[in-house]
Amino acid sequence: MRRREFIALLGGAAAWPAAARAQQPSGRVYRVGYLSIASLEQQLHHFEAFEDGLRSLGYRVGENVVIEYRSADGQMEQLPALAVDLVRLGVDIIVTGANASTVAVTKVTTTIPIVTTNSADPIGTGLVASLSRPGGNITGLSVDTDNEIHAKRLELLKDTLPNLSRAGILWNPDFTPNRSRLTATREAARKMGLTLVPVEARGLDALEQAFATMVREHAQGFVVLGEPVLFNYRGQIGIMALKNRLPAASSLREFAAAGLLMSYGVDLRDLHRRAAAFVDKIFKGAKPGDLPFEQPTKFELVVNLKTAKALGLDVPPTLLARADEVIE
Repeated sequence: MRRREFIALLGGAAAWPAAARAQQPSGRVYRVGYLSIASLEQQLHHFEAFEDGLRSLGYRVGENVVIEYRSADGQMEQLPALAVDLVRLGVDIIVTGANASTVAVTKVTTTIPIVTTNSADPIGTGLVASLSRPGGNITGLSVDTDNEIHAKRLELLKDTLPNLSRAGILWNPDFTPNRSRLTATREAARKMGLTLVPVEARGLDALEQAFATMVREHAQGFVVLGEPVLFNYRGQIGIMALKNRLPAASSLREFAAAGLLMSYGVDLRDLHRRAAAFVDKIFKGAKPGDLPFEQPTKFELVVNLKTAKALGLDVPPTLLARADEVIE
């Protein structure tokens, strides 16, 4: 689906239900709510992947399935009202992304099935009882893997910066799973003989100070611990990284596309496609609490060669050969 068509489709969401029923008067029209923390514009490629997954299972958006998209535009405080709005619409399923959007929905419904596309530590954060038997009205996909992935990002950064000895960690402490991620990154840094410079950023207004601290503490590069708020401001982070000449790595391709040197982690587009299968099973009668959570199976390394050139860095050919995508 082309970008312009998709934006037009979002703009016409309010008219879908009547139109869909007119096209298929004798058929069931399913209604899906989708609650996003990041802006709709920044999530278009994820929405497209989710809709691709639905199409592969025989659903036609705007005909036999209607999707009501709601976005908090990075403002967490908007989530409760948006969740209430989706429940009020009487949707059949609500699809959520990161933990905060899932929590917002759980506080307003215990009956509408919830499918999360990328939950972080769903057991530790209390969203579900177990991955194999979630219970309640929640199921979906987790972004969690073992702690080795945190070491991997530092290793990849060091491959490009052989003299790396001090690395910044840009993180939002309000995102609970980041605390264990920071601990794992500290342990990985210790084993590699690196000194970490953790800097907190809870929002856009904190980024300037965070970068000033990394520069003052002589960080030679940094890693972003991904979460919804910093994801929403990844464009600004990319600009500041270049401005301060700090090579950076993160977990998601979108950060590399926004100007960071590289990313290594789960493929969110793949998770969104896979989320469609959960929706299909629930439409066919499965209970969400009986559907085991699934974990990532696809990971990608993305290198932004344009950023490397702007920073005067020579990316090792071996690293480029391993990359799933090179941005030039």
